Amino acid sequence: MVNLGSRCTLQSETGFMTTSFAPLHQKERQLLPADFKVTDWDHLLPYFEELKNRPLSGKEQLEKWLADVSELEAVISEDACWRQIKMTCDTTDKSCEEAFTYFCMEIEPKMKPYAFELNKKLLECPYSKELDGTLFFPYLRSVDNAAKLYRDENVPLQADMNLLAQHYGVISGAMSVEVDGKEYTMQQAAKFLQNPDRNIRERVFRKMAARRLEDKDKLNELFDKLLELRQQVAINAGFSNYRDYKFRELGRFDYSAEDCFAFHDAVREHILPLQARLTRFRQQRLGLEIMKPWDGDAEPAGTEPLHPFKDGAELCSKSQEVFTKLNPFFSGCLQTMEQMHRLDLESRKGKAPGGYNCPLAETGVPFIFMNAAGTMSDVITMMHEGGHAVHSFLSHDLKLSAFKEYPMEIAELASMSMELFSMEHWDVFFPDEKELQRAQLEELERVISVLPWIATIDKYQHWLYTNPGHTVSQREAQWIIILSEFTNGITDWSEFEEYRTNLWQKQLHLFEVPFYYIEYGIAQLGAIAMWQQYRINKEQALTNYMKALSLGYTKTLKELYLAAGIKFDFSPAYIKELADFIIPVLNEKGVS
Repeated sequence: MVNLGSRCTLQSETGFMTTSFAPLHQKERQLLPADFKVTDWDHLLPYFEELKNRPLSGKEQLEKWLADVSELEAVISEDACWRQIKMTCDTTDKSCEEAFTYFCMEIEPKMKPYAFELNKKLLECPYSKELDGTLFFPYLRSVDNAAKLYRDENVPLQADMNLLAQHYGVISGAMSVEVDGKEYTMQQAAKFLQNPDRNIRERVFRKMAARRLEDKDKLNELFDKLLELRQQVAINAGFSNYRDYKFRELGRFDYSAEDCFAFHDAVREHILPLQARLTRFRQQRLGLEIMKPWDGDAEPAGTEPLHPFKDGAELCSKSQEVFTKLNPFFSGCLQTMEQMHRLDLESRKGKAPGGYNCPLAETGVPFIFMNAAGTMSDVITMMHEGGHAVHSFLSHDLKLSAFKEYPMEIAELASMSMELFSMEHWDVFFPDEKELQRAQLEELERVISVLPWIATIDKYQHWLYTNPGHTVSQREAQWIIILSEFTNGITDWSEFEEYRTNLWQKQLHLFEVPFYYIEYGIAQLGAIAMWQQYRINKEQALTNYMKALSLGYTKTLKELYLAAGIKFDFSPAYIKELADFIIPVLNEKGVS
């Protein structure tokens, strides 16, 4: 997906720093008419044909050709993104679903053979060797990789996969529970799990667990179809399993499956003990002999759940205030998005689950989608997606759309670092010092606890796709084995064995974006390193952060992390180093 935005850059002798915000100026189209809209393939075809057949007689002509390809990509990408945005905002609107389906089935499959031909044209052009190697290396490497993976027979299969994956959002978006006579989405109901009344927490948890189990067979059936299609795509491309194919497709040039296994082992050895320490600390605060699944987000009786905001408007305004304190450029991004109606923040029935920042390639200003229900986790989500948005804005000045198609390992570094940077300014949401401390501790608990979950999901995916043809019962058994490996064992799950066996179904990435999850773990480690840098020198850390994000994908991952002032490293030794940094921070927060 293409990532674009707008920025105003101030250069100084001391390095990159952006402190002011300029309004967006959309680039004037050069290839397409100004009023051109994506309607059907017949109207797009002439432009693909022209680009395919255009003679390239020198470096200058090649660069103009690349700019025109970039423009066409941006226009089509933005149209596709709007179709998906509208569908996730209202899963009950059949016209939105039909528009998205039409693109997936009638436009995108016809584009792919042309994308392959354009990639070949670029790779075979003798003038491509004259392009700036320091700028074009990651792009040309990705083009070469895509050309080698392309197979005509996979085009219809990938269209079917994209369509099937969207059914997960439809199924999940329809889930709701009734609490005290009122209907709540699953995201809205989750706030009851923070209630100090343990009876309320248990009652709502049981309702939510029962509701999810109602659709377990439907989700298993959907997943089996996806597994079969994905395995066939891998075989068609010459791979024995989808894992190896997907690693190549994702462009994981800087690490391997073996590195992922090292990450799993390191998280189990160095991070899981920190998570256990936090769980016991909560257990002590709650005064419980036995922790149950509904106790993980709770506070002691007499302690009200955190209420950081009332509605989406207040979440937006307070987030802008936090971002202003970090850097006025950051808040300028959110203000522009608000003015252009690029925010849909509140949870409601019929809305797809989850949250995302969707770059909009031509107009430049991205779209933030989330399901806010007034909880602390919503603040974290807003900071996270806001970091993605800033990344989109900072990379806008790059010449080609392809330069903004940065890997998730750097995209998630942008979002997760923003969460940690912003913590010291959360007094905007929590003017009471004790509540601020609670909120910051909750974020640290989430940062630490998400790493074992990421290791669980990633290790599970390795098994899923290197064991094609497995049964549902085999899948369930393996899930429990892997989940137990990364569980601290403090919480008692008795009575909920079936729910726990199907817990993986809550993770939308497994259905919608396979193998896209380890990136969160890699980036979370990077974000901890960025925060460590921030605590030493705030200005330098933010300067490095913005410099790295402004590079898009014109450097390798290792070079991007180096520009940010940190290492691209998730070895056991490095993870232990980061864990050792966190321990005194937990001590500061009173976690015994």
